[in-house]
Amino acid sequence: MENLIFGIRPVAEAIEAGREIDRVFLRKGAEGQLIVELRTLCRRRGVNVQEVPLQKLDRLVRGNHQGVVAQMAPIGYVTLEELLAGVPVDETPLVVVLDGVTDVRNFGAIARSAECAGAHGIVVPLKNGAPVNAEAIRSSAGALARIAVCRVGSVRNAVKSLQIAGLQAVAATEKSTEIVFDADLTSPTAIVMGNEEKGVSREVLKLCDRQVAIPMVGEVRSLNVSAAAAVMLFEAVRQRISPL
Repeated sequence: MENLIFGIRPVAEAIEAGREIDRVFLRKGAEGQLIVELRTLCRRRGVNVQEVPLQKLDRLVRGNHQGVVAQMAPIGYVTLEELLAGVPVDETPLVVVLDGVTDVRNFGAIARSAECAGAHGIVVPLKNGAPVNAEAIRSSAGALARIAVCRVGSVRNAVKSLQIAGLQAVAATEKSTEIVFDADLTSPTAIVMGNEEKGVSREVLKLCDRQVAIPMVGEVRSLNVSAAAAVMLFEAVRQRISPL
């Protein structure tokens, strides 16, 4: 795994210095005052902590890791405010919100479609989401280095913030009776895509301004989340080029 630092103090110093940390791997059952302080620091700085067996840490690095290994983020992240502030004044905001998409290749493919569609950013959860790693960047064909990515502690709160900022939240769900082609996506829009197995979570779905489905005529009756995201994004592009 690339871009790793290890040891309690080196990891803590990197976080204190403001370096972009994708996640901290912590040995299961690790104890002690320094570990407590590191946990507190991660929580305060919004760094994702993942408890793993000692064997995984030993596979990641050679050396005295002290039960702590941090993976540096390969890209720079932005806040939600920075993402919205970066939208040109002559463009209508288009944002993708990922609620529990965990496969890095799906994530990368969605980022590629989002960048190609001119979306202004992607919002991803700090936990329970695919990491922005080398494989995700490869799957995105480099799009993840070009599009704004915002990590949030709560997708639900992020959707609320986007709505307050004037965006409609449109969730893709096969359970809806409204077809995406009938929905108006010409106004400022946040497209919400859900987990590969469960779809958009119930609590996020309830918040969304509208729920839309992609019509299916085949027997399989469902699309991969990255393909579904592409359909949603380019329907927004179609409408904005030639409004309803």
